[in-house]
Amino acid sequence: MSVGLVALFDDIATLAKAAAASIDDVAGQAAKASTKAAGVVIDDTAVTPRYLTEFSPSRELPVVGKIALGSLKNKLLFLLPAALALSFLLPQAITPLLMIGGAYLCYEGAEKVYEALFPHDAHAHEAGLETVALDARSFEDEKIASAIKTDFILSAEIMAITLAAIPGGSIVNQAIILAVVGTGITAAVYGVVALIVKADDLGVALARLSPASRAAAPLRATGRAIVHAMPYLLGALSTIGTAAMIWVGGGIILHGLEAYGLGWPAHALHDAGAAVARAVPYGSALIAWLVEAAGAGVAGLAIGLLAIPLTGRVLSPLWRQIKSLTRQVLLRNRA
Repeated sequence: MSVGLVALFDDIATLAKAAAASIDDVAGQAAKASTKAAGVVIDDTAVTPRYLTEFSPSRELPVVGKIALGSLKNKLLFLLPAALALSFLLPQAITPLLMIGGAYLCYEGAEKVYEALFPHDAHAHEAGLETVALDARSFEDEKIASAIKTDFILSAEIMAITLAAIPGGSIVNQAIILAVVGTGITAAVYGVVALIVKADDLGVALARLSPASRAAAPLRATGRAIVHAMPYLLGALSTIGTAAMIWVGGGIILHGLEAYGLGWPAHALHDAGAAVARAVPYGSALIAWLVEAAGAGVAGLAIGLLAIPLTGRVLSPLWRQIKSLTRQVLLRNRA
């Protein structure tokens, strides 16, 4: 009996070691895959605050929480199983779906540029669009739905990059790595977003510290500096977020075209970046990236501007019909 018990403990220890090794392997692969998606993660962090600029301070964190929950659902409930299914059953569909998402990002970014240049025409275009949410009862609902929709595209890119970075293995391991990366990135992105949007409240709290204490003087000065800087920071993040959507969307489409034998635009941008980088003595890698990002941004802006009339005249009326039919079906089911 004692020998059998010792053998059982030995087997359990062996299994525990194997499980620990497997966990370490998953953690290592998840960390490597996360670094591959770092660029899109930065873009996601820059894009999100632009949806929070019109809310009262009391609603900022609840709205961030709702968007973060929607982002987590996007990754874990929709994109993770879809990515695994497509990679095994229909891998050729991944590229065109990503390109459609890239076109949407281009449209969203170009719409903001159009609004800045031609505000009257942009407002007329926006007034004619159908709302995103199926049942948007308030301005907050609509903003959250728009943010989650944009997050879906960026999350799809993150999950696709992560899946491509995972070495071949079991579908269970791939699912675990995707879930770990998706959860970690969501927590990181929306944690930073929450800090950004509440930084002004921290500044106000510091600025109101009692002046009686000499030690509080530097903190009060820091608080005032934060309060004065936040409008400029949020404005800069809004601009960066718009630019990020345009160049990420343009880059997705240009790289997608390579898969269909139309690689010359991406190759031309790469060659231009390399040529400019060779002409400067310092920061050649950064210069090359800036040239390629600018080229992708130009392409993305052109695609987005073309998508504006297409959205207003074709896609929005089509979405209006779909929503109407969906509401009718829901009403029938409730009856």
